[in-house]
Amino acid sequence: MAATKMHNANMLQDVMQQSGVGFGTSGARGLVTAMTDDVCAAYTQAFIQTLKQSFNFKQVAVAIDLRPSSPKIANACANMLKQLGLEVIFCGAIPTPALALFAQTSQIPGIMVTGSHIPFDRNGLKFYRPDGEISKADESAMLAAELQAFAGVSSALPAENSAPRNAYMQRYKDLLGEGALAGQKLAVYQHSSVGRDLLPQLFTELGAEVICLARSDTFVPIDTEAVSAEDMQKGLDWASEYQVDAIISTDGDGDRPLMSDEKGQWLRGDIVGLLTAQALNITYLAVPVSCNTAIEASGAFKHVMRTRIGSPYVIAGMETLQKNGASSVAGFEANGGFLLGSSVPAYPTLAPLPTRDAVLPVVCLLAQAKRQNQPLSALVAVLPQRYTASDRLQNFATKKSKALIESWSSSAQTMLQALNLDETVRDVDTTDGLRVTCISGHIIHLRPSGNAPELRCYVESDSATLSQALVNKVLKQLAYL
Repeated sequence: MAATKMHNANMLQDVMQQSGVGFGTSGARGLVTAMTDDVCAAYTQAFIQTLKQSFNFKQVAVAIDLRPSSPKIANACANMLKQLGLEVIFCGAIPTPALALFAQTSQIPGIMVTGSHIPFDRNGLKFYRPDGEISKADESAMLAAELQAFAGVSSALPAENSAPRNAYMQRYKDLLGEGALAGQKLAVYQHSSVGRDLLPQLFTELGAEVICLARSDTFVPIDTEAVSAEDMQKGLDWASEYQVDAIISTDGDGDRPLMSDEKGQWLRGDIVGLLTAQALNITYLAVPVSCNTAIEASGAFKHVMRTRIGSPYVIAGMETLQKNGASSVAGFEANGGFLLGSSVPAYPTLAPLPTRDAVLPVVCLLAQAKRQNQPLSALVAVLPQRYTASDRLQNFATKKSKALIESWSSSAQTMLQALNLDETVRDVDTTDGLRVTCISGHIIHLRPSGNAPELRCYVESDSATLSQALVNKVLKQLAYL
């Protein structure tokens, strides 16, 4: 969209409607062609205006992922910040949680340019207050912010500041201690993850032997909730060829882990989160409704709060738990991103970081496996045996997804019939989308993606094979509707 079309936009709400760039599950997302300099400047200005009502600051941290469009978008954000009289600290290409940690520690705002796992023709912006992620209330305030014209001042991004990257790695070296992963052999699936160089360096400095695999010069949209058949086979092949203890990767912006066991089987993100919470002796959890019910069945936690899907809702859940007196609080999502809401008595050096993080769960599980002298598969084997599979229909209009779910919410049995499933409804949960528990124990959960025109399907059962077969069947039926 041409910059001139933004001149009549008095509020961010107007910019959103004109450009199609809007808030999703986590941050603002849109087509790269729609994320013009004016649009990015408008979002940046609204963010700063909203924060100035509660915080005093003179600097803002900016970081990027490795998408081809990210440097240009970061430059537009930085130029708007300069127009507002703020100093830009450019953190370079680092994981989103590394930026969040730096912003939190420095008590300044942060802007991460990333589209996370969605295809490279889209991108986005994630915003961080000095005390953590922006909330849905902050998003509403941003949409109502009155905007001044963007002068279009053009200057290069400042030189990269390496302190945020180094501090992020030091966090985990302090947590585990020197040589904590000595004797382990790890493979890092690098692809186009922004953490593809940071992870091998960190694991090496913790004592592990590291093999780097499949580095890509083009952007690869890894979705940790919907691992492709190709990547599933890669995991099996690499484990067999290299005889590693685990294969490690992340999504594009490094806040969602993708981790395999020694057999090359990719672990579900919510299982990784469950094991991490146990390893850290977490007692209170906030997790989205889509997460595996093995969490409650494990009996490891005093209370588990179920929320809508998206880190803002998990964070709000953690805050509610803490306001009610809970201690040792954390959250995680089905994608594997782990959010540490409070300090952990057993690990005094580990400060809270209430945003999705991929490194904390990975190093916790690796260290736990080493302490117990067991492979990762053995840690999983002792959990209640409930299996989740998930996938999505891409290029499925959000309007159509919402219409289907709305029509079925009043009669979930109709949904099961439409999907050609010989099941009977036992319970219905509409916390986020439509989650149907059947008398058989199978769970079918449908919801529109908050970040792209996709319809997501989650299935849980007591068989991994059956769960995957049901996902395939449901998506096949949905494609014909």
